[in-house]
Amino acid sequence: MINLKDPTLFRTENYINGKWVGGSGRHIEVLNPANGTLLAKTVDGNADDACDAVEAAATAFKTWSKVPAKERATYLRRWCELILENADDLGMLMTAEQGKPLAEAIGEVNYGAGFIEFYAEECKRVMGDIIPTVANDRRLQVYKQPVGVVGCITPWNFPNAMITRKAAPAMAAGCTVVIKPDAGTPLSALALCELAERAGIPAGVINVVVGSDAQAIGEVLTQHKKISKFTFTGSTAVGKILMAQCASTVKKVSLELGGNAPFIVFDDADIEEAVTHCVSTKFRNCGQTCVCTNRIFVHEAVAAEFTAKLQHSIAALKVADGFEEGAEIGPLINTQALEKMDALMADALDKGAKVLLGGARHKLGQSFFQPTLLNNISDSMRLANEEIFGPIAAVQTFTTEGEVVEKANATEYGLAAYFFTRDIGRVMRVSEDLEYGIVCSNSGVFSTEVAPFGGWKQSGIGSEGGKEGIADFYETKFHSLGGV
Repeated sequence: MINLKDPTLFRTENYINGKWVGGSGRHIEVLNPANGTLLAKTVDGNADDACDAVEAAATAFKTWSKVPAKERATYLRRWCELILENADDLGMLMTAEQGKPLAEAIGEVNYGAGFIEFYAEECKRVMGDIIPTVANDRRLQVYKQPVGVVGCITPWNFPNAMITRKAAPAMAAGCTVVIKPDAGTPLSALALCELAERAGIPAGVINVVVGSDAQAIGEVLTQHKKISKFTFTGSTAVGKILMAQCASTVKKVSLELGGNAPFIVFDDADIEEAVTHCVSTKFRNCGQTCVCTNRIFVHEAVAAEFTAKLQHSIAALKVADGFEEGAEIGPLINTQALEKMDALMADALDKGAKVLLGGARHKLGQSFFQPTLLNNISDSMRLANEEIFGPIAAVQTFTTEGEVVEKANATEYGLAAYFFTRDIGRVMRVSEDLEYGIVCSNSGVFSTEVAPFGGWKQSGIGSEGGKEGIADFYETKFHSLGGV
């Protein structure tokens, strides 16, 4: 059992229509990825539970959508305050079920709460329009009205923030939500519901269905006629399937999918700064984020210096159980992720990669993998083309600006990109030429609730965060008022 200050945050039942629902008696075992111990047995919900949640959300929408924006904002602010007050406990739940270091988990809780705070404020600023009339007997008006019930599927790598980033703007806009969290990390989602209930958010406004049958529950959330919008964070392959399912009822869709982020270091870069940010963007959450550095391109003139300093920094990272003091790298989420690292390494070594550091499973066992650094990378290797989603850094070299931009863009993905240079002209050119929804120059830190987060190409549709993040939860209505 996790030693929480408030044990009532530890919930194992689904939250539907303001009630904790036990279900059919089947359960999901939630395991700690650092040691394999059993944390909890949660209810294993099914498609019927999802349908019940949709019906509850549809009923609640009739009243929640009519609540004034200022009043909705008050509910959300209280929810945010409760999350911040319980950040330590929420962080412990996350570290236990997901594995990331505790300090990082608490940071995610605070980050997630920021979306609730931001959209509590933003919903009071969404405006319609009065259009200059085209005739004296007519008035032209544009309304913004909430879209309806929103179906959400969220991932295991950010089990708190990916919920608040979707639910907060939806609820702020006047929509109601049905959320399916990953079955491996349900405790964070259920704890958020407990706090939403304490905040007084009405029954049916937020619903969470945990279930192992992802396909059946996903079909409800993408095809049920009472769901008007669907939003998903996960792999591109799954996103394509869910998008196709949404087409049957022409739902509004937001997708935040995979990435293949380039990290470019030009010959005039501040090498120390570039190394620091490379480590943080590559090894955050053990490399398990969609915006992690995936392909490292370093100008041939500074490659030796950069790689040596990067190796030194990676070697200093502390690999440990997320609850251990000073832990910086926790476990991968499960043994399947570990096996993928093995396969990527085998492929790279077979094709000529050189191991400078790590390259194998960690002595801690379970789902731990050594922080790894490779060079002599070629385009034929899997890790040069696929999303690694683990603690493997692979360095390539380049000669010219045009060459590296072309390489960086040579992918079906377009989520995040990073580059380092002290040439202001190059900053402007490269930021414009990179085909990515998020571009960071001279920094590896960008996530914030006040700015849009979204990808180009096969990295997704739409944005979360910022004013863009709430826009898609409204429908636009044009009212032509005659007989004036």
